[in-house]
Amino acid sequence: MNTPAHPDPDSPRDLVGIGIGPANLSLAALAQPLAELDAVFYEQRPAFAWHPGLLIDGARVQVPFLADLVTLADPASPWTFLNYLKTRERLFPFYFAERFHIHRAEYDAYCRWVADGLPALHFGHRVDAVRWNPERDLFEVDFTRLGPDGEAEAAGRAHTRNVVVGIGTEPHVPDALRPLTDAPGAPVLHADDYLDHRAELLAAGHVTVVGSGQSGAEVFLDLLRHRPTGRERLHWIGRTEAFAPMEYSKLGLEHFTPDHTRYFHALPEPARDRLVEAQWQLHKGIDADTLAAIHEELYRRTLHGGWPDAVLTPGVRVRTAGRIATTQIELHLEHVRQGTRSRLTTDAVVLATGHRERPLDAVLAGLDAHLRRDSAGRPRIDEHFRLVLDPSVTGSGRHVYAQNAERHTHGVGAPDLGLAAWRSATVLNTLTGKETYPLPRRTAFTTFGLDPRPTVPPVRRPSTLTPLLEGR
Repeated sequence: MNTPAHPDPDSPRDLVGIGIGPANLSLAALAQPLAELDAVFYEQRPAFAWHPGLLIDGARVQVPFLADLVTLADPASPWTFLNYLKTRERLFPFYFAERFHIHRAEYDAYCRWVADGLPALHFGHRVDAVRWNPERDLFEVDFTRLGPDGEAEAAGRAHTRNVVVGIGTEPHVPDALRPLTDAPGAPVLHADDYLDHRAELLAAGHVTVVGSGQSGAEVFLDLLRHRPTGRERLHWIGRTEAFAPMEYSKLGLEHFTPDHTRYFHALPEPARDRLVEAQWQLHKGIDADTLAAIHEELYRRTLHGGWPDAVLTPGVRVRTAGRIATTQIELHLEHVRQGTRSRLTTDAVVLATGHRERPLDAVLAGLDAHLRRDSAGRPRIDEHFRLVLDPSVTGSGRHVYAQNAERHTHGVGAPDLGLAAWRSATVLNTLTGKETYPLPRRTAFTTFGLDPRPTVPPVRRPSTLTPLLEGR
């Protein structure tokens, strides 16, 4: 959807968003009713899409539907999931379905509905550079408008007081398998591209799924359900000690609250890094229903005697890999605990090896001299989701915000959909310098530290800052 013409091309924006995934879509939805806020968002893709290759039939989002783009900050918003159902005349079917966790495809359709209704979104616009202009006391954002074929059509520049980067994650391919993904022959693909290659995988003689998280489980289950009994010819391997269920107890879920986020942010950097690794089962485990469905499908195939031709082995890493001519792949495996090694020959490989945060360095290279980094070279991010920049920039009240790029500073909840609305509201409250969206002061029964309970950080403007929404 095209944004209405900016009233004055030389007048700076209040906010320019880079990337339109769920994080920035949430921010745009909550910003939309703020008529006094001039915001625009750029995305290089031609339209909104949420992991289209993993919208497997029957796969569900692992958070309740209340973790939509806006509800946990503003349940009266017109952009709630329930209002989406109302506009589609589906409230009663949803009510009777009694489903707390919705289908992935339904969440994607809901997000596309929101995207279609927000005039501040510019798809087909690639942001090329962000710079600080000290003469104008503004950020400069250079972008390229792309045509339907992805070719550059025109260049543009926006000036803005603030920037928010929400460029999301990208598929992760282990080093041992990266050379295979671009080589011709038997398919080696990331799970993000699963549905595009599903027919080819179902026709393959033997398929190996690498990765013991949720996407690996969903891909394995889908392949298992659609291959003949007794001739499944499937391998499923992963590095973790077990095909482990995700931590989904009520108190365990409190790690995805603002309370835990504030506790985590206040920890020393080394403690934060250790804690993220230790909490892997909070976000890298498998939904218990998916594990149950896999076991049920395997069990069903034993009803008339025999065992399915499927091998499930956790605790295994891929050391190296290569191709046998162009028709097969050879994986060199090592069992971490046993210390044993073996080779596995297969006709296709699906890499359910997860995603990593896209580095901010590429898009923010023009701000590198102003960025403050931690001991590992990562951008420092304050409690309000602002990159820590040189005071020559922030002293005038100009900021760059980060969305879904702050796991190292804010913990395992950073990419969680359930915290998206709260994070967006925090950004908007800080940006406007007032409690635009009142947020709860307490969100968990658990007290995560021995110090007094962390309180919601106050929203303050620097004393030198002219109120954002005045004097334009």
